[in-house]
Amino acid sequence: MLHRRTVGDVMTEEVVTLRPGTPFQKVAALLDANDIASAPVVDADGAPVGVVSASDVLRHETGMPGPQGQDGNDERAWGKVRARTAEGLMSSPVFTARADWAIPRAARELRRRHVKQLPVVGDDGLLTGIVSRSDLLDAFIRTDDEILGEVEQDVLGRILGLDEGTVAVEVEDGSVTLRGHVPEPRLVPVIVGLCQGIDGVVAVDAHLTAARAG
Repeated sequence: MLHRRTVGDVMTEEVVTLRPGTPFQKVAALLDANDIASAPVVDADGAPVGVVSASDVLRHETGMPGPQGQDGNDERAWGKVRARTAEGLMSSPVFTARADWAIPRAARELRRRHVKQLPVVGDDGLLTGIVSRSDLLDAFIRTDDEILGEVEQDVLGRILGLDEGTVAVEVEDGSVTLRGHVPEPRLVPVIVGLCQGIDGVVAVDAHLTAARAG
């Protein structure tokens, strides 16, 4: 099958979580011990209710609501400085992802929300994992040989049933070049579309000719 992974394929399932009542010192210790930038806060059922980041902890420890004292009139920011538990430190509401989301959708959501990680929830709203920017980037880091094999074996061979050698494929830095002759004109956009749907493909340059329909 085509290599089109979802959030569920790349997310981290073993997640360090906090409870609303987790004391500040334990929050800081958990982030440090696990070398993570943030952790979701979950309720008694396991549903995410907020996120505490390392920057939240830093603001608390420095006694400043923001970098260089920014947001000095923001009561919410000053509340984080005075917080004694994860509930006081966390950002809420929390933005979440679903395991069946396509990688590009999750990437767009991270960018739109200006966050580095998204807790992943199931149909019941309970936490099932967490996905980060680096997880999503890893999904697109594939070798040219891996992409070449998928185009030749899956797209041209298994899906379209074209004879080997009908279409010559070259892949360089994720860019796919196709050259050859196909039986029908309608196959050209199909081949291009299928190749564009492969994870790791950044562009498709098709030099394909076809017999005239008639």
